[in-house]
Amino acid sequence: MSFDAPVNRLGTHCVKWDMMQPLYGIAPQDGLAMWVADMEFRPPAAVQEALEKMTAHGIYGYFGDDRAYLDAIRWWMEIRHGWTVDPSHVFTTHGLVNGTGLCVDAFTVPGDGVVLMTPVYHAFARVVRAAGRAVVECPLALRDGRYEMDIKAWDAQMTGREKMLILCSPHNPGGRVWTRDELQATADFCRRHDLILVSDEIHHDLLYPGRKHHVMTKIAGIEDRLVMMTAATKTFNIAGSHTGNVIIADPALRKRFAERMGALGLSPNSFGLHMVTAAYSTEGAAWVDALMAYLDGNRRLFDAGIAAIPGLKSMPLEATYLAWVDFSGIGMAPAEFIARVEKGARIAANHGDSFGKGGENFLRFNIAAPRSQVAEAVARLQDTFADLQ
Repeated sequence: MSFDAPVNRLGTHCVKWDMMQPLYGIAPQDGLAMWVADMEFRPPAAVQEALEKMTAHGIYGYFGDDRAYLDAIRWWMEIRHGWTVDPSHVFTTHGLVNGTGLCVDAFTVPGDGVVLMTPVYHAFARVVRAAGRAVVECPLALRDGRYEMDIKAWDAQMTGREKMLILCSPHNPGGRVWTRDELQATADFCRRHDLILVSDEIHHDLLYPGRKHHVMTKIAGIEDRLVMMTAATKTFNIAGSHTGNVIIADPALRKRFAERMGALGLSPNSFGLHMVTAAYSTEGAAWVDALMAYLDGNRRLFDAGIAAIPGLKSMPLEATYLAWVDFSGIGMAPAEFIARVEKGARIAANHGDSFGKGGENFLRFNIAAPRSQVAEAVARLQDTFADLQ
């Protein structure tokens, strides 16, 4: 398997490339799309073969008998994360943004507060506000170039109106893999303030050497208020399948979630189920191991290139393929450095303020691309900020 070969995605209804010019003013013919969190790599061959088998059959009816799908999830979580999943606890949603929305709908009411550790994945706040709930931003502490939880400060913020906390584990956009102690502190915080904890662990397979992800369900004292969310979509670059899992062990919470799923008439799409079943396999496991070895090289190349620009810092990535770059040391307002990146370097990156408090002086760059594209991005950024050197 090779991750070096570029894949032309123009004209394929690809939001990352086909929407770059309308949204950023950057022509895709000479621009670099480093914003949307999907990869420039084809998934494992087993995924493509599963789809080809479907198309060869030629009938696309309702999906039935999900035992193989659920068994694939059970197998994957056991071998990759040491987590034994009961198939009866699994709900399949249209991705995890949909899963987040369903959790907000099932476990809170309009006006309730939902706690987010900011800066954090921007879709959380969008969904919470759209549902008429209040976003409660609890800023992460930036210490020695990495994010840490600031539990004492968050305790002081709570008013009693908060009903839920959404955890991003591993963290997007900072790339942190939370320690067991940090996760235990989060669990204790949720119990003190009587919060439902929704743990979004979509990036849990994308770990760099020496890092270990701890599934929240193994943390003590959280069993009766925990909702786990996982997906194969980030791991295998199949986000367009819109297939995710909400996994709930507590019977009372599971009943409430099932009622909302039923009331909304939701059921999974067959393409996603076939793709996930194929991906969660020994072939898929080998593909992920090769992917992370490749991304580790991209990470090193990108970080070294950013470090060569005086005043810029790339937060050390422990997980994900999303580099979080701090521009605060160059003395420019966000509008100025964003203009340089977009108009000068012709790179589309996510604006840091969209991730909430603390993100204002950052940009997020997607490095899950052939190494030649990452090298080109580094060269463009160094050229654009050459006056700082």
